[in-house]
Amino acid sequence: MRKLDRYILREFLRTYLIIFFSFAALFIVIDVVDNLPRLLRAGASFDLALTYYLLRLPYLIVLTSPVTVLLTGLFMMNGLAKHNESVAIRAAGVSIKRAMLPLFGLGLLISVTVAAVGEYVLPWAESERSVVYNVKIKGEQPEDQMLKARVHYRGKENDFYYFGFFDGYKNTLRVIDLTRIDFNTSQIVERISATSALWDGEKWELFDCEIRRFRDGNQVFSKFYPSTTIPILNVEPKDFVRITKKTLALNFFELWDYIGRLEKLGEDASREIVDLHMKVAFPLTNLIVIFFFIPIATSNTRSKGRGWVFMLGLLVCFAYLIVVQISQSFGYNGIIPPVWAAWLPNMFFFLVGLIFLYKAEI
Repeated sequence: MRKLDRYILREFLRTYLIIFFSFAALFIVIDVVDNLPRLLRAGASFDLALTYYLLRLPYLIVLTSPVTVLLTGLFMMNGLAKHNESVAIRAAGVSIKRAMLPLFGLGLLISVTVAAVGEYVLPWAESERSVVYNVKIKGEQPEDQMLKARVHYRGKENDFYYFGFFDGYKNTLRVIDLTRIDFNTSQIVERISATSALWDGEKWELFDCEIRRFRDGNQVFSKFYPSTTIPILNVEPKDFVRITKKTLALNFFELWDYIGRLEKLGEDASREIVDLHMKVAFPLTNLIVIFFFIPIATSNTRSKGRGWVFMLGLLVCFAYLIVVQISQSFGYNGIIPPVWAAWLPNMFFFLVGLIFLYKAEI
């Protein structure tokens, strides 16, 4: 590695750490002022309050990392231009784009690190923080995901289910009602009811099962089974174990599985699909913002325009974060497809960043 590369990386990392810890301290102070009285009223001890705030750090790392990279680059590039270091670099026959090349590798490394924190550390921290606050501080009982009451489920073939109670420990169902509808005529074509069902690992066994079929509003078939294993229910016990965690507390594959369950239950999963893709798209912001601060190093030291370039880079990158939030909201509400909601800001501002880089002086 060239001496210049080591110098650029060392200066960037030094500034990055200073800004990161400053951000962390600022956010924690704000959160303490805002939430500490609420924690104390709920009965939090000093140890529990400290644990609560320490478990918040992974979220702060993921949330503030793009802004930290942006500010680090803006201050470092401004320093290079102010002290004529960028002039010396170009006088040595090295273009600014080549001199800053290590930062793109570092930006990619930061993106991967933030993605790893969001994938492995953040879900664990958010789950533990929820337990600390709801169970240990407020004294609530942890929610049992294995017991569900009044479950409504829509199948793939115009069939609608109602289950009075699901016991995930015993893999049993109580009070089962299945209605199949012909949407062309808006009429019920079949009704199936049973008092209970038991999952044996491969199939359901229904008890006190009655099957009735209809045509043109009239019943044309009726049969009662004290016990039957006819494949009637196209659902498995795991489909009822609805994850009650927030998507922030799920890793990529847990959220992927959760989306599959939501879609199988006939529910809208737009919010979850957006969040799934944002787990990849948002960390890449750390790489994209690098494109916006390199032109500052190419501004002439005596030029008053360097400050305007600094402000423009800052405004464009904050606009990027705002657009991300707006795009997320559109995706959550189904205004645009969820996948586009996650990736459109990255695609658009990546092109803008390339223009910034192209405009940089060689």
